[in-house]
Amino acid sequence: MTYRPIRSFVLRQGRFSPAQQRALTQLMPRHGIAYQAAPLDLAQAFGRTAPVVAEIGFGMGDTTARIAADNPGTDYLAIEVHGPGVGSLLRRIAQAGLTNIRIIQHDAVDVLRDMVPEGSLAAIHVFFPDPWPKKRHHKRRLLQPAFVELAASRLVPGGVLHVATDWRDYADQALAILGASPSLANTCGGFAERPSWRPETKFEKRGRALGHGVWDLVFERRRP
Repeated sequence: MTYRPIRSFVLRQGRFSPAQQRALTQLMPRHGIAYQAAPLDLAQAFGRTAPVVAEIGFGMGDTTARIAADNPGTDYLAIEVHGPGVGSLLRRIAQAGLTNIRIIQHDAVDVLRDMVPEGSLAAIHVFFPDPWPKKRHHKRRLLQPAFVELAASRLVPGGVLHVATDWRDYADQALAILGASPSLANTCGGFAERPSWRPETKFEKRGRALGHGVWDLVFERRRP
């Protein structure tokens, strides 16, 4: 499957803290995987055979680290383009002694298309993707029909694509796009209740306190 969309991100690296830079230099060789346009052997990458979840756009890594710590029997392929966030997650990995996270610092579309084998992921998490709120920028949103089909093809039958956003119009758009996918079925008939296992971020708590909503969408790959 060939898919090359408009980029859903602008690479603004921001400023590294000294700790983030040290983590990137010292820990990425141990916990990172270099992008390459070739299928990745997931069992070899993690050193075991276990369900694998792709975390797309993990930000500063707090949620990913907490989920991985709570689920030691599952492996997490964490994908992010921004260096400070990668450094931050590497620090959390080291502090918590986590062994079930591998990081790829690259565009998630390329990674899914070129590195992740079809039918290999137990789940894909897309939590709080860039909403690109201006209408003229909506074409940059990650959740477009072609990306959804690419993501669905990487899931095992029954595997879950879980999206969360705090922008209602993006939530509505995503619900329509995912609902139109021939490869996916909505597990809830509409928006899902926020699952207890998904950590509530500081940003999310602050938004709820201000009366902002958060919408979860949970779809699964249709079984043959």
